[in-house]
Amino acid sequence: MPVKLVDRTPDAYGYPLLIKQLLHTPLATAPDQEITYMGGRRHSYRTLRERIGRLASALAGLGVDAGDTVAMMDWDSHRYLECFFAVPMMGAILQTVNVRLTPEQILYTLNHAQADVVLVNAEFFSIIAAIAPRLTTVRRFVLIEDAPADTPPPVDFAGEYEALLAAASPDYEFPDFDENAKATTFYTTGTTGLPKGVYFSHRQLVLHTLAVAAGLGGAARQGRLHRGDVYMPITPMFHVHAWGLPYVATMLGLKQVYPGRYVPETLLKLVRDEGVTFSHCVPTILHMLLVHPLSKVIDLSRWKLIIGGSAMSQAQARAAQERGIDAFTGYGMSETCPILTVAFLPDAALDGAPADQAAQRTLTGLPLPLVDIRVLGQDGAELPRDGHSVGEVVVRSPWLTQGYLHDAEASATLWQGGVLHTGDIGHISPDGWLKVTDRIKDVIKTGGEWTSSLQIEDVVAQHPAVADVAVIGVPDAKWGERPLAKVTLKPEHAGKVTPHEIRNFAAKLIESTGVSRYGVLLQVEFVEALARTSVGKLNKRAMREAQGRE
Repeated sequence: MPVKLVDRTPDAYGYPLLIKQLLHTPLATAPDQEITYMGGRRHSYRTLRERIGRLASALAGLGVDAGDTVAMMDWDSHRYLECFFAVPMMGAILQTVNVRLTPEQILYTLNHAQADVVLVNAEFFSIIAAIAPRLTTVRRFVLIEDAPADTPPPVDFAGEYEALLAAASPDYEFPDFDENAKATTFYTTGTTGLPKGVYFSHRQLVLHTLAVAAGLGGAARQGRLHRGDVYMPITPMFHVHAWGLPYVATMLGLKQVYPGRYVPETLLKLVRDEGVTFSHCVPTILHMLLVHPLSKVIDLSRWKLIIGGSAMSQAQARAAQERGIDAFTGYGMSETCPILTVAFLPDAALDGAPADQAAQRTLTGLPLPLVDIRVLGQDGAELPRDGHSVGEVVVRSPWLTQGYLHDAEASATLWQGGVLHTGDIGHISPDGWLKVTDRIKDVIKTGGEWTSSLQIEDVVAQHPAVADVAVIGVPDAKWGERPLAKVTLKPEHAGKVTPHEIRNFAAKLIESTGVSRYGVLLQVEFVEALARTSVGKLNKRAMREAQGRE
């Protein structure tokens, strides 16, 4: 029997879920709330809305129309926030360009996305100079300057960002259109092959914003995001919309602080001077903040920090807690917009010992509203939620990318069986907690069993001399593979500890925990630095290649 649709009164407004709708509440309830760039430039939400209109008018004057792609090359700024809204609100598509990729990769992404207009900070003149002659679809460039450029412009610019806005009308009429229209696109930073383009619709971004706000706002005590918070992103706005949090912060009318380029001292000063209380970053950035001398002398006790991108170790969670930082895990990926789960501690756990809290803060977390997460066995059947049955993590939610841009084969693999395959392995507890134990491609196959590289990393990181660690599998004639820990030492411990000491320390912990017994086959190697991707994730493929694997 067919379902019955609701009756529509002819004049009833259908209210499409468009990004422009996120502005209604803050403009009504917090029009004078502050947005600041690097603690210098400051303006209100009322001015934000005016600048969004001016930007759209300026882009329209350059020939940008619905369906065109506008690429943005900038550090985290008020300008980026304006692009987050103005470009998709026009019906155009915002491409957030990963400026940390190589020039050749940036060239590929711009051509592959068929960018029409590029907004580019003068700091990236060298990149534009290298790739401009080979850009196949770009018609116009717009200059962004924080200060006059030291070198001549490499291309003819249609104008400078602020000058174009000053000359444009703020009264751009943003139309209604289908909520399934494409709003944004960007490229994943995988460690294999060319970057893959993912894309999201207005509907998906609005639903992700609402679900994240509900999930974070529903926390009883720990990690709760509320209207009194001061927000500063520390994951790039070019990467998965800075995890979607700028949209959430704007919808809630929070004070927003945009830091420009990430410099630990600058970030910590902004936390202190602007009263920042809510941020998000990868473990690498957290480590840089924790070891900076300034972090020892300023009050960080009001700072809530979602850690994602790669696993936060329990040692790092404890170190953050010692500084007063409320650090906890968030989980997702480029293809998932990205947030799927967040590790909120129950009230009872907040009264427990720091070590017990760290164990829970580093779990992958509980699903956000509207997220359906499951774990599948090798036969494709769903595994029980018993806290130990390990399989591939798959997901459904209304904001997952529907495919890879211009790549039908990879899209089919991503969505095989009608669920999005994360490429992670893990288990789910009876009360719904997800624990990702490794990436499928990073798991170590020793003696016919899976050994989790993440679990061994967590053990090694507990040694007081270890600054950072990555564990990979290396070929072994007897066992197939055995784990190798690449370790960077804290400066004060250099030359005072041996790989053998750290190996023995880890082996004793492995024997007393739930880590695979094959973890005791661990080898340890000291290195100056760990290979990372452009967004700060550990690049284990590069590490394995350096060891003669893959």
